[in-house]
Amino acid sequence: MSVVEQYARVHIVTDADPRLEDRGAVPVVLRYDPETDPLCVRVRLPGSVPREWTVARDLLEQGLRAPAGSGEIRVWPCGRVQAVVEFHTRQGVTVVEFETKTLARFLRSTYAAAEPVPH
Repeated sequence: MSVVEQYARVHIVTDADPRLEDRGAVPVVLRYDPETDPLCVRVRLPGSVPREWTVARDLLEQGLRAPAGSGEIRVWPCGRVQAVVEFHTRQGVTVVEFETKTLARFLRSTYAAAEPVPH
């Protein structure tokens, strides 16, 4: 099993860190390590103090088709080509707009990486 890491360009709207607003597309890192946590992925947001969120893979997958999640993390499709991931903290809300195909491709890679290699 191997680590899957993918960079994506996203749009961020937030009241938690105003420096991330109005910057156009910014890079984020999607990371999956099946040995550390086989059920979750990490999303690392840029900033002066980068934030990393742990998100259940099945939540991301469900959110590509229909609104999913509650509490701190919510995911939903936005039109045909975008998916939105919403992170809630005491400091505010951060909304990250991904291209749906980017998230879908990343998720497919994580499932392939988690499959045992036949001997």
